[in-house]
Amino acid sequence: MCRPSATLAVWSSAWLNGAAASDDVLDALQDWAEAHDVVAADPAAADAFELPLAFHRAATPVQLLLALRAQGATSVQLVLPVPGDVRGLGGGGPFADAALRCGEAVVLTGLGFGLVPEPIAEGLMRWTVYSLGAPVLLEYQPLPDAEHGLTDAIRASAGALQALDVASDRPGVRAELSAHLRARPQVEWPAGTPGRALRVLQRAEEISAILAVAQTDDPGGALSASAVNRRAEALRPLAEAVRTARTASVNEAVRVFAEQADRHP
Repeated sequence: MCRPSATLAVWSSAWLNGAAASDDVLDALQDWAEAHDVVAADPAAADAFELPLAFHRAATPVQLLLALRAQGATSVQLVLPVPGDVRGLGGGGPFADAALRCGEAVVLTGLGFGLVPEPIAEGLMRWTVYSLGAPVLLEYQPLPDAEHGLTDAIRASAGALQALDVASDRPGVRAELSAHLRARPQVEWPAGTPGRALRVLQRAEEISAILAVAQTDDPGGALSASAVNRRAEALRPLAEAVRTARTASVNEAVRVFAEQADRHP
């Protein structure tokens, strides 16, 4: 499932490097909303991408893709910021504020621009392009490290919850998990997406569903406010590991598509 920004990052990178058609990108975006439009947040982004400014008539995703190619983009990358961790957003400013509010963004690597998606009406998602002032260099997250980190966080969180005796025994929890997973968009990925990235991403989605169920179970069998807080602390590393695994999986797929294009000019 992941996020709309993940879909755009992987599919647009596949298209930019000859591994997907533009229609494939547009079809993939429809997993998130029936319609998508694109605006610029500032004059620099409007000029660079030939887009209308916000509050004017919006452009289409096709125009965005053509602008990416005209700008010489070869790949874009996913960022999933949270309070306290805004790496990849290029410091403060409107882009960082919007990305943090929405919890996701796409960074146009080396170009000094970023995009943030936001649902603005039933069935309509708007992508806003922001200028960043300077190109952003994202920290590389090795996929094996992210996979091991997810496994370690699962073990640590399970042990902590067991020690606190706050992992409640809920009837029907498996059905709840299945329902959470079914309710999420069933996103397709381009042919050629590396298998390990897909496996880690799927594992992250399963753990994300567990976290969602745990949050609806608050306080989850805890008998005191302090135990509730300790329970939240036990789950926080797991949520962070899920975020890291999602980012690393998506950006590994982006990297692979870019390298494939380099090997086959």
